[in-house]
Amino acid sequence: MKNFILTFALTALVTFGANAQNVKGDWYVGTGDVADVAWTDLSISPTVGYGVTDALQIGFGINQVEFEDTDLDIYARYFVTVGEENFFVYAGMSDFDFATDFQLGIGKMFTFYNDALFVDPKLIYDTGDKTTNLTLGFGLKF
Repeated sequence: MKNFILTFALTALVTFGANAQNVKGDWYVGTGDVADVAWTDLSISPTVGYGVTDALQIGFGINQVEFEDTDLDIYARYFVTVGEENFFVYAGMSDFDFATDFQLGIGKMFTFYNDALFVDPKLIYDTGDKTTNLTLGFGLKF
């Protein structure tokens, strides 16, 4: 059922919009997911993204918890417009392992202070763990 809902949502977003934001040439530096770590754990997860076209952003991140496991994550965001709202479709993978660590999702990027700061909540379905999670990232756009 979760697969059906996620597939329906992704199809609707791609069908009803394109070129939601003008991201070409913009750099994004921020955090991966600040909502996935307990307050007592030390977690480092910087991300860097670049706007390749007017609607496509690609990037990578390094995810490390308690200086033990380090993962290299890559992702892509495709920005779309639904009505007057801007959203993005998200696809990502950890350690280049498409079979077990592939993620699909939808999200919205909120920008502040002349589009220099952003917050991006996402609803992510992890195909390896078969879980759906709400994630939250933030950072700088320049």
